[in-house]
Amino acid sequence: MRKILATVATLGLAGLGVLVPTTSVQAASENCNMEWHGSMSGHFYAYDGANCVYILGHTASWDSDWGNSSGPFQGGDTNDARAILHKGTSGLAVQVFNGTGQDWAGGHTCIKKSEKYMSDLDGFTFTSGASVSNGISSHRWVDEDRCGRFLDS
Repeated sequence: MRKILATVATLGLAGLGVLVPTTSVQAASENCNMEWHGSMSGHFYAYDGANCVYILGHTASWDSDWGNSSGPFQGGDTNDARAILHKGTSGLAVQVFNGTGQDWAGGHTCIKKSEKYMSDLDGFTFTSGASVSNGISSHRWVDEDRCGRFLDS
């Protein structure tokens, strides 16, 4: 009888672990999801930390140089983003670059409105091959057909 009770208890605890998993990926998604729901409609956000923590800034417009002293992102914001969030309302994608300037040259990648956010940019690359994590220096809003690469692919 004791073996049966011990077996039932063990199976019950194992089943609970399957029903209620707690992982860092889940926590990251939950934090970015909370940020997305609390963010302003029509804006693009960038975060210094993975999991949408330590906001660098947000804007409904574009910024061709995150490292200068003008525009929505300034100074130390360049090359610091580890997570981004897209709460645009126009249906446009946000195209991020590892270069600066209004010629919009250099490597880029895009986040679609349907993606909402990328909680950790590690492992993603621009079209130039450079890392997106801690590599964003500018951004703009574009039609999806102007994107050579998307973060979901």
